Amino acid sequence: MSVDKILAISGKPGLYALKLQTRTGFVAESLIDGKKITVGLRSNVSLLSEISVYTYEGEIKLAEVFRKIAEKEDNGPAISHKEDNAKLEPYFREVLPEFDEDRVYASDIKKILNWYNMLQAKGLVSKDEVAAAEEAPATEEVKTEE
Repeated sequence: MSVDKILAISGKPGLYALKLQTRTGFVAESLIDGKKITVGLRSNVSLLSEISVYTYEGEIKLAEVFRKIAEKEDNGPAISHKEDNAKLEPYFREVLPEFDEDRVYASDIKKILNWYNMLQAKGLVSKDEVAAAEEAPATEEVKTEE
C-alpha cells in the first residue's frame, strides 16, 4: 500500500501526493483534481503512513485499516462517508471490531472512509498488500515550525 507519500494538509480538502521538497516547504499534487500546490513550512501536514487508529489493545496503522476495508469490500469502494452515524459505526465495527469507540469519533470514521474511497479510486489501496511492521512508533502529526 503506497500511502508513504500521501499527505493530509490542514485547511485543505482531500489528500495530496508529495512530489518535491523545496527549501521553503514542498510541492504536493491533489489526488482530487491533479493541481499542484506549494505548501509552506508553517502548514500542519500529516503523512497517512504516520497515522494510527486507537484500539483496545493499542494502535493500528491507518494503512492496515485501509487494507481491512479493501478486504471487506473486495478492493471496491466503501460506503459513503456521508451516511449517518447509525450506519457508519456498525460498518466500521465490521472492519475493525476492536476500535476504541471512546477515542475514535464519528468524524474520524468519516475521514477514514472518505480517504479510503479517494485512494481506492486511484488504485492506491489493496487487500493483497502485506501489512507494515507493527513495531512502528506511535502516531505523530508532522508539524512544521513557525
